[in-house]
This record gives sequence, C-alpha cells and structure tokens, in this order.
Amino acid sequence: MARARTTSFNPQQFLTKVGQGQTSLVSAKKHAIFTQGDAAEAVFYIQAGKVKLTVVSQQGKEAVIAILERGAFFGESCLAGQRVRTATATAVEDCNIVRIDKDAMMRVLHEEPSFAELFMNYLLAHTIRIEEDLVDQLFNSSEKRLARALLLLAHFGKEGKPETVIAKISQETLAEMIGTTRSRVSFFMNKFRKLGFIDYNGELRVHSSLLNVVLHD
Repeated sequence: MARARTTSFNPQQFLTKVGQGQTSLVSAKKHAIFTQGDAAEAVFYIQAGKVKLTVVSQQGKEAVIAILERGAFFGESCLAGQRVRTATATAVEDCNIVRIDKDAMMRVLHEEPSFAELFMNYLLAHTIRIEEDLVDQLFNSSEKRLARALLLLAHFGKEGKPETVIAKISQETLAEMIGTTRSRVSFFMNKFRKLGFIDYNGELRVHSSLLNVVLHD
C-alpha cells in the first residue's frame, strides 16, 4: 500500500516550538553573529534578512563565500564535529535569526522526521551550490563570475518569479564574492549597463539578458 504524502513542513512555524535550546535573535546590520575562530556550538536559521559569510586567510585576505537569505541555515558544520568556526557570519541588513543549540538540533533531527528531511534537502542543495561555485572559480572568467553572482542574487533559476531589483550590495562585496578587484567589478558593471543587461541608479535591476554573458562561450 502506497504511503500517504506528508503535508509540507513549515520551518518557521516549527522552529518557534523547538523549546529549550532555541533562542530568537535580532541582529542589526553589520553585526557579527559569530566570528571565525569562535567555538561552534549552534546552528542558525534566518527568519528575515540577509547574512554574509566571509573567511580571512592567514595573509589577511578576505573573501565572501556566501550571501544567505530568509529560509537558510548556517553554522550547521558543528553537527559534523566542527569545534571552531571557519568563517564569520555578519548581518548584511537587520535580521531575525533563530539560534538552536547543537544538542537541541540533534534531538530535533532524531524526533522530527519531517524536519530532518527538510534539513537534509537543504544540505544537499547547499553542497551542490558549493560545487558549482568551485567550478565557476576554476574555469570561468571574472566577467562570467560577476554575471552569475548577480543572477543568483536576483534568484534567476530558482522557483518562483525572479526579483529583478536586488538589495543594495557594494562593489567591494561583489569583488570579494568572485575573487577579483573592485576596479574589475566596476569595469564589468559599466559594460553590463551599456549593453542593457543591468540598470543601476540608486537601485540595481538585473535583466534576464544577463544570462547571455554566462551562457556565451
């Protein structure tokens, strides 16, 4: 007999009921939620806002490894035994975040199959994204990397309608995301604007035609 399809899981509703081990946080823009080198003792979930993950090399060079939005988890590597944070998480804008202690998260994963399934799907999607980012860094030009970053920020390729107007993001941050200089980002942004791929005048608007940069060999 076929198993009945389970109802969709609402993580926001569930996380408010986790109980002991769960804390709601309000992080102001530019506030560090945790810092590279801190003890890794909890998982975080973004209810509202955006969070930037950055790493700093021993030589002091900083790189942005992810911009996370509402519905994303971060800090989950503590569940695999990581004891020290390898990145810094900073609020890009005012955020509402749920902090779940490691022990509480492990308990929830064992006791709530629907949540465990959702979390596993998230981790798999996150792993795929990391692999795509690595391929992008290894084989694509900085121009293509910038175009891809802008399209991802605008949610092109995701379910639902893309958000052609994306949140304000500095050229310095874009440069850190794609591993190039601010001057190169400025050059390509001006090029994209002249070609009609983007518009920016107080706000950044991304058009689907920017896909031509990514798809062109």
